[in-house]
Amino acid sequence: MKRLFLVDAYALIYKYYYAFMGRPMRNRNGLNTSIIYGFTAFLRDIQRREKPDLLGVAFDPAGGSFRRTISPEYKANRPPTPEDIKLSVPYVKRIVEAMCIPILEVPGFEADDVIGTLAMKGMAAGYDVYMVTPDKDYGQLVREHCKIYKQKSDRIEIVDCDAIREKYGIDRPELVSLYWLCGAMPPTILSVFRA
Repeated sequence: MKRLFLVDAYALIYKYYYAFMGRPMRNRNGLNTSIIYGFTAFLRDIQRREKPDLLGVAFDPAGGSFRRTISPEYKANRPPTPEDIKLSVPYVKRIVEAMCIPILEVPGFEADDVIGTLAMKGMAAGYDVYMVTPDKDYGQLVREHCKIYKQKSDRIEIVDCDAIREKYGIDRPELVSLYWLCGAMPPTILSVFRA
């Protein structure tokens, strides 16, 4: 089967920001290049290791998503984006463009929405889909032909239906969001949702 890789840009950007926080790399102008380095190295690793048939990188658009219109409190308690991240994002985008990888950014929709939509469409078109992210919320999208692809130190972890079942005790991955909403439901409640 052909394979489609969909990268959650901001999830990885934050991952590399925090990974290098203790000893950030900086250029001679003082720009923190840790995010740019980590992101680029991982993207190149995916290309070399996996040789995807299709690859796209999804970014959250400026101005937020439709959820903010529905509920002004949406993500209101999140701390502001660190300045090093704000400064790094344009460079990450330029590198992605230079690598001739499509940037997937839809006004009013978060990268999660775009990846979720394209993952379902990709499976329907006959692709094995890999959602490249450390974000556990993507567990609800895992299916037989749709998996999470994440970096764990020096190895890659593929989160499939069996991994979801083992981690959460849920046979239907679409219930992962319910698992988090209920705060790790007790086994008696989880048994209701088993196959």
